[in-house]
Amino acid sequence: MVQTPLHSSFGPTVTAAQVALRSDLTGQTAIVTGGSSGLGLETVKALSSRGAFVCVPALNPSLAATALEGMERTEVCPIDLIDEPSIRAFADAFLGRRKRLDLLVLNAGVMARPLFRDAGGREGHLSINHLGHFRLTSLLWPALCSAGKSRVVVMSSRGHQMGDVDFDDLNFERRAYEKWMAYGQSKTANALFAVALDARGVDHGIRAYSVHPGMIMTAGIGHLSRAEFDAFGALAPDGSPIIDPVRDMKTVEQGASTAVWCATAPELEAIGGVYCENCDIAAISPDGPDGVRPYAVDPERAERLWRETVGLTGLEPTRA
Repeated sequence: MVQTPLHSSFGPTVTAAQVALRSDLTGQTAIVTGGSSGLGLETVKALSSRGAFVCVPALNPSLAATALEGMERTEVCPIDLIDEPSIRAFADAFLGRRKRLDLLVLNAGVMARPLFRDAGGREGHLSINHLGHFRLTSLLWPALCSAGKSRVVVMSSRGHQMGDVDFDDLNFERRAYEKWMAYGQSKTANALFAVALDARGVDHGIRAYSVHPGMIMTAGIGHLSRAEFDAFGALAPDGSPIIDPVRDMKTVEQGASTAVWCATAPELEAIGGVYCENCDIAAISPDGPDGVRPYAVDPERAERLWRETVGLTGLEPTRA
C-alpha cells in the first residue's frame, strides 16, 4: 500500500458519469449495496451505462425497483445488512445465478443514529457499516476470485477523523454512547477493512479501496437536525444544500465519482488498500481537514480489526 496522491486528471467537480466514460464494462458484473438512492444510485447509473450488469441488494426491494425502473442491466434483490441470515440468503442466491463478480461497491450505511444494536448486541453503526459488509464480502469471495481481476470499493468517509476504532470497547458497552463517535469508528473500520482485504486479495487478482465521497446531502441523513447541518455549514439560509466542490460540498453526481474511479481507474491497476478522495489517492494527514488519518490506513491496526471481525462474524474470505 502506497498512500500517495497520483495527481489524477480529475478534480472535485467531476461526476460519476464523466469518470465512467473512460471504461468499457461490457460483460462485467457488479454489486452495489445501497444502490437504489443517493450515491449508490448514481454509481449504479454510471456502471450500467458503460455495459456492466448491476445487482442492487436492497432493504426495501419494492422501492428499489421503482428507483431503478427503466434502467437496463440491473436487478434488485432483498438484503438486510444487520441480519446475518439475510446476507447469507442474498449471497447464496447470487452465487447460484452468477459465478463471477468483477466489482463490489459497499456503499450502504447509516450515519449518526441514536443507539441501536443488532440481534447479537453489537452496536448498530459497526454492525451495518462494517460487519454486514465484511460478511457479504466473505460470502462472495469465490465469485470475486473467479473474475480473475476484481475490485472492492468500501464507502468510508472523512467522518473517520472523528475517531479511531476502540478495540477495548467496540460496542459502547463501557463508554458512554455518542452517535458521531459510533459513526466515526465505523468509517475508520471501513478504511481499515480495505487495507486488510487488499492484502489478502492481491494474490487472487482482487484489489480493495476505501472512499470519501464528499459532504453530500442525501435522504439518508434527513434525521439530522437543522442545528447539526448548520454546525457543518452545509445549508444555505433557505435550507438548500450549499454546493461548493472545492470545499468538499458536492452534488450526488459529483460525490459518486470517486467510488466509480476506484472501481474502474486503470491508474489503480497495481495499487490497492488505499483511501481515496476527489478521484485520487488521498494524502496522509495527521490533523488537517483533508486526507486520511494515519490510524485509518495502518496495516497493523487493519490486521487487528480483521482478527476481531473474524471472531465476531465467524467468517473469513476463502476461495472454497
